[in-house]
Amino acid sequence: MTAVKIRNLSRSKPRIVITGGCGFIGSNLANALAARGEEVIALDAMVRDGAQENACWLKTRWRDRVEVMSLDVCDRDAIRSVIGECRAVLHLAGQVAVTTSLDDPLADFATNALGTLHVLECLRLHNPAAPLIFASTNKVYGQVTRENELARHGRRYQPIVERLSQGVDETAPLDLYSPYGCSKGAADQYVHDYARVFGLRTVVLRMSCIYGDRQFGNEDQGWLAHFMIKALRNEPITIYGDGYQVRDVLFIDDAVNAWLAALDRIDRVAGCVFNLGGGPENAVSLIEAIARIEALCGDRPPLHYSDWRTGDQPWYVSDIGAITSALDWSPRVSPAAGLERLAVWIGRRFSGGAPAAELHGAAV
Repeated sequence: MTAVKIRNLSRSKPRIVITGGCGFIGSNLANALAARGEEVIALDAMVRDGAQENACWLKTRWRDRVEVMSLDVCDRDAIRSVIGECRAVLHLAGQVAVTTSLDDPLADFATNALGTLHVLECLRLHNPAAPLIFASTNKVYGQVTRENELARHGRRYQPIVERLSQGVDETAPLDLYSPYGCSKGAADQYVHDYARVFGLRTVVLRMSCIYGDRQFGNEDQGWLAHFMIKALRNEPITIYGDGYQVRDVLFIDDAVNAWLAALDRIDRVAGCVFNLGGGPENAVSLIEAIARIEALCGDRPPLHYSDWRTGDQPWYVSDIGAITSALDWSPRVSPAAGLERLAVWIGRRFSGGAPAAELHGAAV
């Protein structure tokens, strides 16, 4: 694909910077902000599958309202001028897979922990009034449950202790597991601490499983999209573990609404840490999700089973009470409805033919 050209535009209105702005969540945030009249800089290292395509989609859709910049948050000098003049930062850039962090812990740390510190220092030194919202992860909580706190009911694991009846809340102790958990946990705590110590207006969002349009899922990240792609191609799906592990899932539109609500209410929520997921009402096991995908695609994909992977959580569900109360927000899209919408996008994008123009975008 033709590389996206970077334009240096002179603006009088401060723009919103989205690091990782051409990723799955970042591109959807950029689209939503542009739709409501904001001018956006989508800053991205362009190393992940789909980043160039998402960049082209944004430029085709919004032209000069979204500027794409190919920059890495590890390059402190390069990002200083961008972040030093912006209205806000939505920080999503990062290494996103436990498996990749096991292969190269130093690179994982450099992107997730040190890259986040570079962003924070740019704000502290040059633009301390600008809000920062950070994409953390449920992996900072580690395994969450002990073996005797779960039981299998039907096709899923469920907790048998009262403290987990509504999910894991923000008071749960951090238990950083895997290099990825450590690097994201360090970044999570730096973002929170820069609010307490330096007075920056930051919010941490510990996200569970977000899924939806523009997600190029693979075996290491974006499991619902990965399963759907495999099913539509009638290719085997590998289940690591027994398939009864549970996650709460959140459709991308609901996630975007939460991010924008946090930005709009930054004076109320600065310094806060929130879980962001589907909550107990939107929890599914891997096997249950595959059954839904089978119903949508018409055929059951071949399943292969393998050993549990390092850092896998048998059960994780977010308690979303705090973010619901603070932002007057709650999930609206059920897993059934969300998977239907995901199937439409993936069916058109990954059907084997050339992507439709409105999905793929044109090279800029």
